[in-house]
Amino acid sequence: MAKTLGQLAALAAGAEIIGNQDLEIKDIEHDSRKISEGALFVCMEGVHVDGHKFIPQAREKGAVAIITEREMEAPEGMAVLRVPDLKQALHAIVPYFHDYPARSMRVIGITGTNGKTSISYMLRAMLRRMGCRVGLIGTIQIMIEDEVLPIHNTTPDVVDLQRTLAMMRDANMDYVVMEVSSHALDQNRVAGIEFDTAVFTNLTQDHLDYHKTLENYKKAKTILFDLVARPGVKNGKTAVVNVDDAAGQDMLAAADCRHITYAIHQDAVLKAENIQVLAGGAEFDIRVGESRLPLKLQITGIFNVYNVMAAVGAAMAEGVPAPIIKACMEEFTSVPGRFELVRGGQDFAVIVDYAHTPDGLENILHTARQIAKKRIITVFGCGGDRDNTKRPIMGRIAAELSDYVVATSDNPRSEDPQRILGMVEAGVEEKIGTKPHEAIIDRREAIFRAVELAEKDDIVIIAGKGHENYQILADKTIHFDDKEVALEAIRAAQEKNGSKGE
Repeated sequence: MAKTLGQLAALAAGAEIIGNQDLEIKDIEHDSRKISEGALFVCMEGVHVDGHKFIPQAREKGAVAIITEREMEAPEGMAVLRVPDLKQALHAIVPYFHDYPARSMRVIGITGTNGKTSISYMLRAMLRRMGCRVGLIGTIQIMIEDEVLPIHNTTPDVVDLQRTLAMMRDANMDYVVMEVSSHALDQNRVAGIEFDTAVFTNLTQDHLDYHKTLENYKKAKTILFDLVARPGVKNGKTAVVNVDDAAGQDMLAAADCRHITYAIHQDAVLKAENIQVLAGGAEFDIRVGESRLPLKLQITGIFNVYNVMAAVGAAMAEGVPAPIIKACMEEFTSVPGRFELVRGGQDFAVIVDYAHTPDGLENILHTARQIAKKRIITVFGCGGDRDNTKRPIMGRIAAELSDYVVATSDNPRSEDPQRILGMVEAGVEEKIGTKPHEAIIDRREAIFRAVELAEKDDIVIIAGKGHENYQILADKTIHFDDKEVALEAIRAAQEKNGSKGE
């Protein structure tokens, strides 16, 4: 894998080397704490941290060169690779350094506002059942078969992502299933990756703090479909697209390759029919031409009907046989933090879900309404330093579709939690009418209050954080897990009522 500094420089337009161009580079790293002997240290200039400050630490740990945009003399004992545009240079250099690992595996990319994680886990299950070795890169974690690695972004930056793909190649993975965020596409973090199948779930309001307009957000998503259609070293490229979503046509237009469309309402290659959404699961048929694939799922909700069709479409694109598709989908139970039941022996349901967009919240509340015998009590908040236009929208949705709303904090970050809550409450108050609601800034207290309110056959929905086990405050990040807090609240309620549960 080692390359010379001169070989790397040749890939970056306008690059110049100060020092020995024959220097052997054995790794590329932007975190000075992770530097190994022979590394090229990437000097990023971030909003909060300037990588140049850590050159001495990098050198102590064995870095032999740095890559930077700055004009500077070479630090003692190190060479400098100076480039006009650091990000562009890394997008060319890093995949080459790792010998383009994505070319050695089939890569399935999943993009869209909602459903990416569930679809990725479904696909992983089907491919593994077929006998393939599968790597997973997603919101919750990175997996190399059963080995779990931590993750910080839905799609890591090019340095971390290419290293991860190289690890997967070296571990003989046949497939990589990855969630691909709009940020990653817009910033070209996926540089150097040859995709084989691209999946589009849906497009609803999210990340407008970054993209500014829904049109920009949509354009970012189409990049994946342009990428999958580009010629490469592998054959059999496919776009799997939800055509019930209006943005689906834009994805198809960008994908000059085979199309597998899926829908409930529109004409499509895969069409869901005879749908029954039940408390314990969902049943429907997927019609494919003249044939049908009947499915009896252990997961419920119309949104999961779409998720299953997306996964089935991608599995078909990759040649997974129908009996494996059926067996895996009918065995599939849940993904951490996605419509996940919290069981503490209580006589009401508590469901934790990652829904943090208007569409996501609406989906889970509609699903809860389909299975609810009595009231729906919803606890939710909105994150700070993120798209603030969705706050009143989510407040209105919660008020319309719930019987009792407890608005609270999510990850306030640097924003005043009271200000965020005020914007959410404005939406709640527009639609709540005579139904009760409360605003409780402390998320733990809000969850305890919702559980305390719950009676037999009610459903408590705790939305927004799902699998996350932390809460980001202005000055620190604390441990916070909605499922753990919900269980504590259930036990506290049982003790108060003189019952220990099951």
